[in-house]
Amino acid sequence: MTNPIFTASDPSGTVVTHSGILTILQWLSEPSALEAADELPLLRANLKALRDVGGSLQQRVRALDGLYQRSFPVIDRLLPSLAEIGLPIPGKARRTARSLLDLLQMLADDTLAMPEGIDRANAIDPSLALDLTLWRGINALARQLMISHLIASPARAGVWQQLHQTFASARMQRLHTVVPKGASNTAQHIYNAAILLGCAQPASLTARQVLFLADYFERFADQLEPISAAAAVAPGTFWIDRQRDVPAISCAHKLAPQTTSLDGFSCARLTRLLKTQIAELERGTPAQAIGLPEYADTPAGLGVLRRLASRWTDSGKRRFQRRRQNNRTVLSSGIDDLWRLCQKGEEARDLDLSTWMITNESPDGYAVMHVAGRTGALSVGDVVAVRTGSEQNWQVCLVRWAISENPEHLELGLQILGPKAVPAIIAQPSEKLGTEHLRALILPEIPLLRANQLLVVAAGTLPAQRHKMVLVIEQGNLMVREVKRTHIDEQTGTVDILSIEADDNPL
Repeated sequence: MTNPIFTASDPSGTVVTHSGILTILQWLSEPSALEAADELPLLRANLKALRDVGGSLQQRVRALDGLYQRSFPVIDRLLPSLAEIGLPIPGKARRTARSLLDLLQMLADDTLAMPEGIDRANAIDPSLALDLTLWRGINALARQLMISHLIASPARAGVWQQLHQTFASARMQRLHTVVPKGASNTAQHIYNAAILLGCAQPASLTARQVLFLADYFERFADQLEPISAAAAVAPGTFWIDRQRDVPAISCAHKLAPQTTSLDGFSCARLTRLLKTQIAELERGTPAQAIGLPEYADTPAGLGVLRRLASRWTDSGKRRFQRRRQNNRTVLSSGIDDLWRLCQKGEEARDLDLSTWMITNESPDGYAVMHVAGRTGALSVGDVVAVRTGSEQNWQVCLVRWAISENPEHLELGLQILGPKAVPAIIAQPSEKLGTEHLRALILPEIPLLRANQLLVVAAGTLPAQRHKMVLVIEQGNLMVREVKRTHIDEQTGTVDILSIEADDNPL
């Protein structure tokens, strides 16, 4: 008896005609498409078809095994294209990301469902082994969460809970520390890496920084220390409720309730390692020499590691209470636009001004939601300026976090850096251009909060060894200031923020 012919169509419009399980096996024997974007809908269509076709258990297991192994190289080829896009994610890129999420969820569900009722002790096919089945389920769910972080979108409903419970099943059967045949690490290692990435506040990271920390945690996930949930009270400790669809919860935000089914862990050992690695990088040691991804050699990579170590060291208590609002504000972003805005006001040409709603505010920042207007390409770590109501000055802020559920939706968390900014030009020698003129913003000191002025410049434009600078300021009269930087306050992927003071020993 032959299987009936039917068609499976992918949402992208690709149609794959199937005459049964043999069609899927035949497709798996053929070379992959040259373009990963062309292969993705075919993988989804064949995986969906596998749920409906007949065939023996061995054939179905063989097909699922082939689809699983063929999917991950395609996913890895598509991830870099998602890391170079600003927010909100364009429609085409978001459709690709959604297709990847769908594929990974189907792989997780089908892989974990396939073995039900199978006598594993007598199974001939190694892909039926329970340790590999649970490992693959955890791996697919962890990768799905990473992609959600990558596009600044909340995780799909149920994914965190499914990850927690699948790992709990592996641990119950004492398979979490086993390295399955064909795998390079344990289910425990993959789970720890996914949990740590969720603890790193991924909404406060750019897409490249998400990939960087995902790589970092894959290398050092074994530094996580299990503890009892009741002992999760110190900074850098977290607890997990396997029955809830949420990532690990920091004890700084909420202590674990008196429930026996909770897990706890500490990042203290990992934080000590982080601080050692940061010290090595600051001394000029190459990242690869100490086992770190290459991105750690960049100012933005080092800045991420510093923030992570700081976040897991202090208590993280909020300094100010938030107040809910629904006021409107106007926003502009980017060093160049802010420089022209501070120099010429809103009459400056070609400014991207957009309207936002303030959803809550505190003395040190805002949460805002996009309403109308061109935002340009925004990302976490960008510098922006906002003006509310009848205010004349533009407050300069740093984008601390971003959430984008769809192309029409974007929310930002803004930290106020200064109540206003003074535009300046930095004159510095350049081997190629003679004298290079860089645009910068000077932020005033704030009594009781910040004793020094801040200088905001585009990331990587000032040599690390250069501490003295000449600033040219034109506001009515032309003024020249000689300053020196005292230390680096923060480095993101787009800006460097430096503390400066007057130079007592001019150039």
